[in-house]
Amino acid sequence: MTRQEPAAPETEVGGSEHARQVRRVAFSGLLGTVIEYYDFLLYSTMAALVFGTLYFPASNPATSTIAAFGTLAAGYVARPLGGLLFGHFGDRLGRKSALVTSMLLMGIASVLIGVLPTYGTLGLTAPLLLVLLRVVQGIAVGGEYGGAALMVIEHADPRRRGAWVGIMQMGSPLGSLLSNGAVALVTLLPKEQFLAWGWRIPFLASAVLLIIGLYVRLSVVESPLFREAVEAGKAREREPVPLVQVLRKPRAVLLACAAGIGPFALTALIGSHSVAYASGLGYELPDIMRAHLLISLTGLVGIPLFSALSDRIGRRRVLMAGAIGAFAFAFPMYALVGSGSVTALTAALVIAQVFQNLMYAPLAPMLSEMFGTRVRYTGVSLGYQMASLLGAGFTPMVAAALVAGAGGSSLPLSWIIVVAVGVSTTAVLLISETRGRDLRGEPAG
Repeated sequence: MTRQEPAAPETEVGGSEHARQVRRVAFSGLLGTVIEYYDFLLYSTMAALVFGTLYFPASNPATSTIAAFGTLAAGYVARPLGGLLFGHFGDRLGRKSALVTSMLLMGIASVLIGVLPTYGTLGLTAPLLLVLLRVVQGIAVGGEYGGAALMVIEHADPRRRGAWVGIMQMGSPLGSLLSNGAVALVTLLPKEQFLAWGWRIPFLASAVLLIIGLYVRLSVVESPLFREAVEAGKAREREPVPLVQVLRKPRAVLLACAAGIGPFALTALIGSHSVAYASGLGYELPDIMRAHLLISLTGLVGIPLFSALSDRIGRRRVLMAGAIGAFAFAFPMYALVGSGSVTALTAALVIAQVFQNLMYAPLAPMLSEMFGTRVRYTGVSLGYQMASLLGAGFTPMVAAALVAGAGGSSLPLSWIIVVAVGVSTTAVLLISETRGRDLRGEPAG
C-alpha cells in the first residue's frame, strides 16, 4: 500500500486564492505545452512534406525523406539533454525560471526556422543550421514537459492530480491541432507557393503564441513543495547534484523511461510517419491532414478524460488498458490504412490515438509520484525524454527505411508497435501503483 497524502482543507491553503493559483498554474502549463508541441510537431510534419525537398535534395525522394526524418531524430536526441539541463536548474533554482527559459528557447528557434534560407541559397550551411535549430527545439521541449507537469501536480489536491495535470496535457493535442490546422491551411496554396514561402507562415506565427505564453507563465508562483524542500534543505549539508541522486538508485528512472516507450512509438507512427506513408500509398494530402485534425480532437477529449480516470482506478490500470488495445490493433490498423479508403484511414488513426491516449495520459502523474521533490524535475524529465528518444526519436526514420526495404509492406510497422508496447507493459507491471502517494515523503523503491 502507498501512503496517502492528505488533502489540505481550503482553510489551510488560502481558500479561494489557492484555488485560483492552481487554475493559473494549470493554464500556464497548458499554454506552455501548446507552444512546445505546436512548434515541435510542426517541424515533424514539415519534415515529411517539404524539408526533404528544400534542405536535403536527392535524386530519390525516399532518400530525401529519410534524411529529413534524420533531423527529426536530432531533436529527440537533444530532449534528454534538455531534461538534464532544465531538470538540474529546476531542482536547484526553481521550477518557474526553468520553464520561462524553455519557452523562450522554443519560440526563438521556431521563428528562426521560419526565416531560414534553403539549400538552394546557402548550400550545405542550410541543412546544418536546420539541424542546429532542431536541436535547440529538442533542448527546450526537454525542459518543458516535466517542469510543467510537476508544477501542476505540486500545487494540486492529491486526490485530483490526474484531473489537473490532464488539463496541462491537453496542450499536446491542442498544439497538434493548431499545428495540423496551420499546415492544412497553407497546403491549400498552389504547390509552388507552398514550397516557396507558404510553409514558413506557421513557424512565424509561433511568435504570437510565445508572447501570450510568457505573459501567463510570468504570473504564476513557485511550487509550494519546492519552497518547502528548499527550506528543509538549508538545515542539511549540501546535497549532491540531482542527477547523481537519481542515478544512485536508477530503477525509478529506468522504469519511467521504459513505461513511456510504447505511447511515444505510437505517437511517431500515428503522427509524422503516417503523413509520408499515406502519401506514398496515394492518399491526397488534404485528406491526410483532415484525418490528423480528427486525431488531435480525439486527444483533446481522451487525454484529460483518461488522466482524470487514473485518479479513480489507478495509473497502472489505465495504462494497461491502452497497451492491450494497442497490441490487438497493431496489425488491423495498417490493413485499414492500406485499403485506399479515406474513411478507413481516418478510423484507423483515430482508434490508434485512443489507445495511445490511454497509455500516455497517466504518465505525467505516475512519473511525478515516483521521485522525491529535490530530484523530481530531473527524474521526471530524464525518464520522459529518454522515452521520447527511444520510442519516437528514431521511429519515423527506421519505419521509413524498413518499409522501403520490405518493398512497401506494412508488417514492420505493426511489429514496431508490438515491441514498443511490450516494453512499456513490462515496465508498468514492475511499477507499484503511485496514485495518492505523499509527495513530501520519500518515493517507494
